[in-house]
Order: sequence, then C-alpha cells, then structure tokens
Amino acid sequence: MRVKDLPNRDRPRERLMASGAAALADWELLAVLLGSGFRGSSAMDLAARVIEHCGDLNALSHSDPHRLLAVPGVGPAKAARVAAAFHLVRRAAARPERERITSTSDLAESCAPLLHGRRHERLVLVTCDTRGRVLKRSVLTEGGTDHTAVPIREVIREVLTAGGVVFGVAHNHPGGSLEPSPDDLEATAQLVEAAETVGLRLLDHLIITDGAWRRIPT
Repeated sequence: MRVKDLPNRDRPRERLMASGAAALADWELLAVLLGSGFRGSSAMDLAARVIEHCGDLNALSHSDPHRLLAVPGVGPAKAARVAAAFHLVRRAAARPERERITSTSDLAESCAPLLHGRRHERLVLVTCDTRGRVLKRSVLTEGGTDHTAVPIREVIREVLTAGGVVFGVAHNHPGGSLEPSPDDLEATAQLVEAAETVGLRLLDHLIITDGAWRRIPT
C-alpha cells in the first residue's frame, strides 16, 4: 500500500508532526527521510529494505552512500540524503555545548580574555539566548586610555541582529581602578532602559581590570 493511501493517522510524516519523532519506529523515521518509494513499493517498504540491507540502524548510520545504491529504489539523491542526515547527527554530538552565562561571574570570565593586558579601553558585548547560551561575543568599541564609548543603539541592534534576548557588556580600566565613572553609571542606566523598551534584558555591565572585576550598579 502506498503511503498516500493510508489514513492520515498512519502516515509517518503526519504522525511525526502530531506526536513527535519518538513515536515512530526506526523504519518509519527513515521513510520520512527517504520521502518516497519506487515501482509500487512505499517509502516504508523501501526504508525496511535499506535497514535490512545494512544489517541494523547502527550499521546504516555509518554506511558509505555508495553501498545504499545497491538497494533497488535508492538513487544518488536518496543515498546522499541519508548519509548527510547521519553525519549531521555525528557533528552535533561531537561539538561541545555552547558556553553559558548564568551569573555575573560567568560574564566576567567570558569577557576577561578580551580585556586583560589592554592599554586602551574597549567595550565587549556578550549576547545570549533565553537559556544563557552565548550566541555572539565581540569587541564593540575601542577608545583611549581612560574612555571608550558605549553606543546604546548599536548595542541593542547587535543583540537583536544576533537573535539574542539577554546580554552583558564589560569594559576595562587600563589604570586599574574599579570605580565607575559618571559616564559608566549613565551608560548603564541607558542600557537598562533601552533593553526593556524592546523586550531585552541587560544581565550586567562590568568593569574589568587585569586582577579583578566589579559590577556597575543599575
């Protein structure tokens, strides 16, 4: 029976959308990936043959795409699609989880390498998602020995462009002082206000020296 002749509740793609991928058997998931069968055989029939040809799902996940071409109904497009899908899974598993910022100390640790040992002030922006995972970390401005600008609009634009929700900023004081200047206090207040206006949240604004850091009060 062709997949399109099955009731909607029995079609793999529709079941995946309704109940999630965990509700499907291995061969049903593979059928969704294959997309179609051949000459009277459904995508589910073809999926079962592919798994049988390789021996099991684990063997299939490491199969060379050319090996899959030996299964009638599997052409280069289907073989490449299956190989690409399994390789993406291996890449995702091999990559370390993104750095997360969940506290002021996390923010200080993330920004410090970009600020230590600098003779001029620079402003670092760290943009995070709702779970605190770092989406982007960048040096936004660099100024003189005792001042760098905090461009409010540019900060907000950078966060929105990166798809962020929470962000933190930090700048260094090459002279070693942890005391915030009036400009630092004013810029922090403006950042809080600007962030709230567009639904963002400022985690913190920090002053970082080579040996310590301090949170600027909001």
